[in-house]
Amino acid sequence: MNVYKWKGRNAVPQSHNSKPRRKSRLAALIKLILASIMAVVLALGILLGFLYNKSLPVADTDRNSRLLDSQGGIVATFSASGRRYEPVQLNQISPLLVQATLAVEDRKFYDHIGFDLKGMGRAILVNLKEMERAQGASTLTQQLARNLYLSHAKTWTRKIKEAMYTAQLEMKYSKDEILQMYLNEIYYGHGAYGIEAASLMYFGKHASELDLAESAMLAGIPKGPTYYSPYNHMDHAKKRQRTVLGTMVENGDITQREADMAAAKELHLKPQGGLQARMAAPYFRDYVKHLVTSQLGISEELLDHGGLNIYTTLDPETQAAAEESVAQGMDPQSELETALVSIDPRTGYIKAMVGGKNYKTNQFNHVFATTRQPGSTFKPIMYLTALSSKTMSSLSTFNSEPTLFRYDNNRKTYQPSNFGGKYLGEINMQEAIAASDNIYAVNTLLKVGTGNVIAMAKKLGIESPLKPVPSLALGTSPISPFEMASAFAVISNGGKRMPPVAVIKITDAAGEVLYQAPESNGEQVVDPASAYVLTHLMESVFQSGGTGSRVSTMIKRPVAGKTGTTETDGWMVGYTPELATAVWVGYDKGRNITTLDGHRAAPIFARFTEKALEHAPPRIFAIPSGVVTVYIDQETGKLATTDCPDKKLQVFVAGTEPTEYCPTHVGEHSNSNNKSENTVKHSWWDSFKRWLTR
Repeated sequence: MNVYKWKGRNAVPQSHNSKPRRKSRLAALIKLILASIMAVVLALGILLGFLYNKSLPVADTDRNSRLLDSQGGIVATFSASGRRYEPVQLNQISPLLVQATLAVEDRKFYDHIGFDLKGMGRAILVNLKEMERAQGASTLTQQLARNLYLSHAKTWTRKIKEAMYTAQLEMKYSKDEILQMYLNEIYYGHGAYGIEAASLMYFGKHASELDLAESAMLAGIPKGPTYYSPYNHMDHAKKRQRTVLGTMVENGDITQREADMAAAKELHLKPQGGLQARMAAPYFRDYVKHLVTSQLGISEELLDHGGLNIYTTLDPETQAAAEESVAQGMDPQSELETALVSIDPRTGYIKAMVGGKNYKTNQFNHVFATTRQPGSTFKPIMYLTALSSKTMSSLSTFNSEPTLFRYDNNRKTYQPSNFGGKYLGEINMQEAIAASDNIYAVNTLLKVGTGNVIAMAKKLGIESPLKPVPSLALGTSPISPFEMASAFAVISNGGKRMPPVAVIKITDAAGEVLYQAPESNGEQVVDPASAYVLTHLMESVFQSGGTGSRVSTMIKRPVAGKTGTTETDGWMVGYTPELATAVWVGYDKGRNITTLDGHRAAPIFARFTEKALEHAPPRIFAIPSGVVTVYIDQETGKLATTDCPDKKLQVFVAGTEPTEYCPTHVGEHSNSNNKSENTVKHSWWDSFKRWLTR
């Protein structure tokens, strides 16, 4: 039966099934909505499960290879971006800095799941109202995801990836871990990534030491590292600081009075560029980078992105002593350059390296400069040749006087002079070493032969070409400071050469060993007795009348060494039983040095040696077998009698000691008695010093 409903003149039939039909449609719609929700939830669950199990990309900072010192500390990182990365734990960051950062960047950080949905909605409304992207709503986690894994390009692909990585970070790490990563990664301007690098650069202190004013200043910089940099725009930086402090007051982190006091506090910024100035061992870092890529089979790509750990021989305390000594000994306003390198003679380990006065202004590593003449520091190598060949002893004499030397079958001549025109007459080797006498040196070279001296230099590790001419005795053939330190290390180590080592081991990101320095027992290139006798003679350089006597009061331990000065170079090369060190000063542009310039090397050496070994007790040089110790008469150079008024204890390579007794002071004692006395004294002294060096 049809029911008609009249509309105007027309009657329209009305079906009785329309109401149930509407209900069925509504039910279907509800089912569709529920199914859609379930599908979305299921898809979301699958997506979250996938993201949870999927590994995050390797962050740039995780790919950076690290250079480690001998104590396991991070000296530097290697990366293609050139970032300076100094990660610290969250508990090593001032709580005030943490509060300031959260207040201004993400005050609901601990409440949201990586996305601030309310903030995003508010940002969308503002952007629609302004008809442009006027406001963002990135959380710290989103910023971290972007900084670690993505570029800052404003594309939909980047936004989708950012959302995925944000979710993964929130699922895989705790809030504290995310905050720690963020504070170690964020950019604070002027090359400083992470709060530790920023704190050191701006205020010269660790992140744990920041006060409220400093924390508010730094927390405001990441929003605009150039615009809010206190170096570039202090007015903008102070305004931003007050904004941060105001937000902290709103959050209840601090009181208004504390905010006002912090805003009014005068900040003491470090000079701009201080970050680079504080970089630890930059010349050593560059040396290791060159070494591993050119000799140890590590590609630059692997070094930049392989997450390698490079374990080195650098000692942090010794390196700090080197940098401090150079800084104190050099004039920062002068163009005079310097180099210092120190090696442990017992192992060959490079303990410290300073390649120049200021790495920021000059990255050339003068430690390896092969154009500098060593001057008189080369003389010990020549005297070692003479002692080991037993053609001369410490008592061998030459006449120090103006001399014209003839060589090359008398076809050529050479006439050196002594510094200041000072000639000493008849002198022995010890006196010649102490006074750095040039005439004695050339006489020695011609006596033992230039070929033998060059052969000795090569045994000691000197690879630079040496010219076989008489002037070689005065160090006219260029040799690098590194080679000089290596050569003197052999003498310190009793004639045993330990190859210089900078890298002990290299491991990849998984801990697999890619390189292991070969173990070495060293090579005995010079007999120990000759090395010890030379050491004994070189100790006189720091005694009264020696060329190093002006710094003798700075050194409180046994030390041997040699000064050297040319028109363009000033040197001090020396050693203790623990360290062999070369210090050089000079100009890069072929400019002659002044007397004052040349005198800078010795104080740097002395200050460094004492500082580097301040926690080590003084050690005497060990006396090997084959060394004979006797008393000699200073006047005649023969064995002293009991009546000789001026006796001196002297050491010799066995077989080169004098055998005749002083004929001038015979007195009432016979030669046999004198011989007995010398033998007894030698035995007692020798035994005593051997006992001390055990």
